[in-house]
Amino acid sequence: MSVRDRDGSRETAGTLDALATRSGKWLALSAASPGRWHTTAVVADPFDRIAWRDTYARSAGLRELAQELDERHDHTGDLLADVFLAAYTTGPRLRERTEMDPSRLVNHQVVTALVESAEFAALHRETAGDPYAAALAVLAQAGAVRRMLERCREAREPAQRAGTARRDTEGAAAAVGETLRQAADGADEDGTVPARAADAVRRAIEAAEAAEGAARQAAQGAAQALAAAAPGVRADARAAAAQAAETVREEAALMRAWGVGPGELERMPFDQRARLAERLQSGRLARWAELIGRFRQMADGERARKVENATGELVGVTLGDDLSRVIPSELAHLGTPGLRAVFAARYAAGELMLYDSQGEQTTGQGAVIACVDTSHSMYAEGPGGVTREAWAKACALALLDQARHAGRDFVGILFSAADKLRVFRFPAGAAADLAQVIDFAETFLGGGTDFQRPLSAAGELLEEEFDDAARGRGDIVLITDEECDVTQEWMRGWNEAKRRLGFRVFGVAIGVPRADGTGSALDALCDNLRYVEDLTDVHAAADLFRLI
Repeated sequence: MSVRDRDGSRETAGTLDALATRSGKWLALSAASPGRWHTTAVVADPFDRIAWRDTYARSAGLRELAQELDERHDHTGDLLADVFLAAYTTGPRLRERTEMDPSRLVNHQVVTALVESAEFAALHRETAGDPYAAALAVLAQAGAVRRMLERCREAREPAQRAGTARRDTEGAAAAVGETLRQAADGADEDGTVPARAADAVRRAIEAAEAAEGAARQAAQGAAQALAAAAPGVRADARAAAAQAAETVREEAALMRAWGVGPGELERMPFDQRARLAERLQSGRLARWAELIGRFRQMADGERARKVENATGELVGVTLGDDLSRVIPSELAHLGTPGLRAVFAARYAAGELMLYDSQGEQTTGQGAVIACVDTSHSMYAEGPGGVTREAWAKACALALLDQARHAGRDFVGILFSAADKLRVFRFPAGAAADLAQVIDFAETFLGGGTDFQRPLSAAGELLEEEFDDAARGRGDIVLITDEECDVTQEWMRGWNEAKRRLGFRVFGVAIGVPRADGTGSALDALCDNLRYVEDLTDVHAAADLFRLI
């Protein structure tokens, strides 16, 4: 049945079932629309997103980057969250492109390129579960992200049009549902819908179909634009992931070199960790973090080789009666009744075959004191560009580790001229304050060289320890690049203090030729003196860590 409307247009009545069948597709789309399209590409749980928000709030660098990108590009806040979450989440999973709001397709392409690059796996090993490292990775990839967004600039407008067209389609689908509901309200008992209401439903369906066509066309245009940018984006993503992995590894190595373990870093507040990293990266010894790390690793290896209370390195077989060194073939005699008397006779005569060894002096028990020369000449560079100061400070930091491992106090004395001295004390019973360790490593006094004042200060500290705790046998390590005369009167007092307190003096002459003979002040002062000419060689001081 049809009637004429007042304006002459033709209206056709219909049944509610028929209209509902024709509207089914749009009703389903309307019902699925709320929350259907996602604005972030990485699937993450609420806790991961809390980690992102907390890190973003704490990181001035992230906020500055977001502000900069917002001035030139759209939806960069969501993009930075995706880059962070890809690095942070344990098993990053990306949404399908069809699940994304079309306006975020550029973001999806950038993040997909990053995650699917071969270099990303190496980066993710360094950042998973560590919000600070993940934030550092975001900042390290900032330049590449800028380039990728610029590459996708031509795709941005088509993606925005596709997003607008999709929302128009969703709006048209909702209009179909609303007109059908109104038609149902006016339907007769037999399901007949008034002509005007039925035509309204049909017009709404036609509008939705038109909107869907426009959305499909816009989506094709966006896909073509993104495909054109894809090769360049993938290349930038590979470079970005590799650069970020290197940056995160370098900072982790820097922290390890300074004795900051992963557990300590995880417990450290974000702001404190950022300030620490900035200080270490800008400090005097930032260039020599690898040297410091190698020194500490070498010292740790020497500690592992050293056996406490052992007689020394085996060099052969000798005769004697020390049962602790009897070779196995002699012990076998005890298992044969007829040979036990022979064993007893040889034992009584001191003629048992024993392992012979080259002994090393027993380690000390008192404080370890590193006297480090910081005169102007310590600026000089050796092979590989390593300065004398860097080598000396790296050795001293390894000695700090050595003392703490042995439960001994450590004192760092920085000296130059007679009027310049700094003393840093690290008691064995207290945790080493990292800020104080860095101050010790970065302090440089300049000036000339005087041995008497730092060594006198070291002797006074050992005497104080002996008087307070009855601990003797301390160890002093004098690290210098110069000779310096001392007075005979001072030398007599020094030798008397050594005899009374039982301490040892190790000398390290760095960056200077080996002396041709004895008679120098260093020879007179040190019980054990070595010369180091190759400043890239940490093993030149290896025996220090077996003897101290």
